[in-house]
Amino acid sequence: VQVVESGGGLVQPGGSLRLSCAVSGSTLILWAMGWFRQAPGKQRELVAAISNSGSTNYADSAKGRFTISRDNTENTVSLQMNSLKPADKTIYFCHAESVGVVPVHYWGQGTQVTVSS
Repeated sequence: VQVVESGGGLVQPGGSLRLSCAVSGSTLILWAMGWFRQAPGKQRELVAAISNSGSTNYADSAKGRFTISRDNTENTVSLQMNSLKPADKTIYFCHAESVGVVPVHYWGQGTQVTVSS
């Protein structure tokens, strides 16, 4: 299974970015998906998650600004980020967790998001 992110970049405060995560080698419906981020020297933290049935969960910092969605036919997961703040600047990682008794985890390589004027 491969997990590959795209869509990071530079945006001004208040702007928007859409991150995409493509999963290959498996069927997306079998995976719960999430977006995490990790700033230098800090622990990786959950930003948003979506179960294989479509239930979503957001960090308090993301609520009302970010939206996670999945397209099981395209094997992709997206994170729409609006009203971006300088504090959102960091590397974002896509995470896949298999649905089952013993979950298997995969991480993407990360994509950089920079929020700056």
